[in-house]
Amino acid sequence: MKVVLRENVPNLGPAGAIVDVTVGYARNFLLPRHLALEPNQANLKRVEHERGERRKHDEARLASLKELAARIGRTSVTVKAKANELGHLFGSITEKHIADALAAEGLKVDPTQVALAAPIRTLDKFRVPVRLADGVEAEVDVWVVPE
Repeated sequence: MKVVLRENVPNLGPAGAIVDVTVGYARNFLLPRHLALEPNQANLKRVEHERGERRKHDEARLASLKELAARIGRTSVTVKAKANELGHLFGSITEKHIADALAAEGLKVDPTQVALAAPIRTLDKFRVPVRLADGVEAEVDVWVVPE
């Protein structure tokens, strides 16, 4: 059975593609979840319109993420932690701590977007990458100071 995809479907195709699938897959999965439509003229027009709207939305989202990345790149945050005399932390600074420090500066970032190679365990200044989306990255200066 041929269907036109309304959204990107992994291992099947991108939105707008006309693909040939089994009747059961179309009837039991794609059609009830509104992931695909019957490929007639009205549905093809509808899918093309949805693709244009999605493209506009993605471009606006990308522009706002680039602006956020520029603001993050100009920001320096301070995280306080308990440490001994040698500068070793009792515990560690994780992605969540950095995301919370950025949120305190007015920059909303999900902890999964903070790309620490390993938890920070010493007092110092660190450059930490923040991956907001594919191709949109920034680095934030993180100062770890004693409490």
